[in-house]
Amino acid sequence: MAVVVTVPICLLLAVAGLAVQGRAEALGNARATRSEVGLSLRIQALVHQLQRERGLSNGLLGGEREFRPALAATRRRVDTALRGMHSEGAVEAVLQRHLQRLDGIRAAVDKGSAGTNTKKTGTAKTDTAQTDTADRSATLAFYTNAVDALNSVDPVAETATGADRQLRDALAAMRELAAAKESVALERGFLNGVFAAHGFHGREYLTFTEIRATRVAALARFRQYATAPQRTALNRAFGTAEAQRATAYESRAEGAADGSTLRADAGAWWDAMTVLVDDLYTVQQSIGDDASHRAERLSHDAEIGLTVCLLAGAFIAALLAGLAAFASRSLTRPLGALAKAAHDVARHRLPATVARIQQAPQDQGELLTAADAPDETDARLLGGAAEIAEVATSLHQVEHTALQLAAQQAGLRRNTTESLANLGRRNQNLVRRQLSLITRLERQELDPDALAELFELDHLATRMRRNAESLLVLAGQNPPRPTAAPADGLEVVQSAVAEVEHYRRVLIAPVEPVRVRGHAVADVAHLLAELIENGLTFSPPNEPVEVHGWYDTEDDTYCFAVVDHGIGMSEADKERANARLRDAGEEAFLTAPTRFLGHLVVGRLAHRLGEGVQVHLFDTTGGGLSALLALPRRLLAPAEGSSTTTPPPARPAVSSLLNGFRAGVARAEARSTQGASS
Repeated sequence: MAVVVTVPICLLLAVAGLAVQGRAEALGNARATRSEVGLSLRIQALVHQLQRERGLSNGLLGGEREFRPALAATRRRVDTALRGMHSEGAVEAVLQRHLQRLDGIRAAVDKGSAGTNTKKTGTAKTDTAQTDTADRSATLAFYTNAVDALNSVDPVAETATGADRQLRDALAAMRELAAAKESVALERGFLNGVFAAHGFHGREYLTFTEIRATRVAALARFRQYATAPQRTALNRAFGTAEAQRATAYESRAEGAADGSTLRADAGAWWDAMTVLVDDLYTVQQSIGDDASHRAERLSHDAEIGLTVCLLAGAFIAALLAGLAAFASRSLTRPLGALAKAAHDVARHRLPATVARIQQAPQDQGELLTAADAPDETDARLLGGAAEIAEVATSLHQVEHTALQLAAQQAGLRRNTTESLANLGRRNQNLVRRQLSLITRLERQELDPDALAELFELDHLATRMRRNAESLLVLAGQNPPRPTAAPADGLEVVQSAVAEVEHYRRVLIAPVEPVRVRGHAVADVAHLLAELIENGLTFSPPNEPVEVHGWYDTEDDTYCFAVVDHGIGMSEADKERANARLRDAGEEAFLTAPTRFLGHLVVGRLAHRLGEGVQVHLFDTTGGGLSALLALPRRLLAPAEGSSTTTPPPARPAVSSLLNGFRAGVARAEARSTQGASS
């Protein structure tokens, strides 16, 4: 599901990212174009002033001294424009390369114009004219190269490539008009010197025709890119009276192509052409303003487009995230409910139902199975797709099958238990009859050897009776053996010792006097027999097993201790054994390992004796294992001849057993508390 949702989201986000990137690049280009259009207009302002300075310098070199004040003012404007251009990296290199000799050229113009005025007549005049022509050509070439270099700096060329057609046409029209204006300004300055010198010299007429041809070609290209208002503005610039006067002066210059003397007012020519150049510069500024406004509009549109793309991308991402969350929730919610139901079935419903089935009588097991069967309509309550409902239905079928298996297993266990109980009762009856027969034979036998063998046979039958009773205890169907009167504690111990195999290894330590109530005598003896048998089994053949009995005044109980010095048990095994002794009433003996059946018998007997009876295993000092049975006061009968039982003080000999027992019980309780808290 994650892959299915993530792949289209990534693709859509990639497409949105590309769109945003394109809009961002368009915005960057539009802003750069707007800035560079402004730079181009400042370059043309500098070019305009350099063109004026070129024309005035050329006229001054031709001998027109009245151009000197205007030239000085123009130079100041050029210097101001140059100071504004030195911060532009693309223009500064051109200025360094082409205008670094500007101060020297100006000084040469001032010096050359001063020398020209000192020569008036004859041959000297001819030589001076030739010298002035050379100076005019060099000066004109210097300014023209500088203007051409500045016009060639087109900061908008690269960024305008991706702009819209209207902006590209406006920038192209501005470039072509700049070339045409340069031709007009160059013609103004060139003819200014020619008129001041009263004619063409050398190749000057060819230069004049080239300048005019360049202007005509640039104007033709301008009209290809210009809009109708821009062409109209250009026509107005060439239709003024000053432009017509300048055309008349051009016609005079064309008439002097043969080198004849040219009589024209250089000042009037300058004024007329200056008006035309200024008008062309006004048209150029208007086109530049149009381009700047268009770049501004494109920048604004790009900003709006970028904002729209970002908002659309954010909306799409949010929409996709919402759809993904909805799709995921539509799956995870029913799956979560299904998992919750599965956990409830596994942890609560199924164990509780199985426990009820196992504890119910056999004839009610099937009824409980039908009553506890899961409701099939619960599958629809989970919601989600039909597949999830099918999974829920399958889960309920599994639960139903598990309940059926539990009922079958419970029935099988009940049948097995009943069969074993029936077998145990039969064995018990047979053993009782056998013991009665052996007792009669013992009374009739006089031969000591035969009597000894009968005693051994009696002992084996007694052990068989204990095993049959253990089987009935495990099956939960063995009532306690009837005992009319209370029995002494020592008699209980002796009865227990008589029911074990290696009874000769049992050492009965001093047992403090106590009387056990009649209904508990058989169970206490049986329980002690199981503990003694366990000690004998897991201790060396040459080591005795001790049995102690004493009053514990601190807990107001009577304690029997079975102490062996055998192999002992590990902490983990001992903990599990104590838990089995404590909770034997809740564990089915058919599911327990067979080597622990003795523990289950002891636990069942302790459970049957009632509340307050404790059986606990703990380590024997010096090695081995000790088992302690604590009987509460309610199971103790008063001593003969007294109305109450007065317990004597505990003997120091059993203090170590008490300490070990209490320490073991404290550790078990601490582990139980820790397990419950975790």
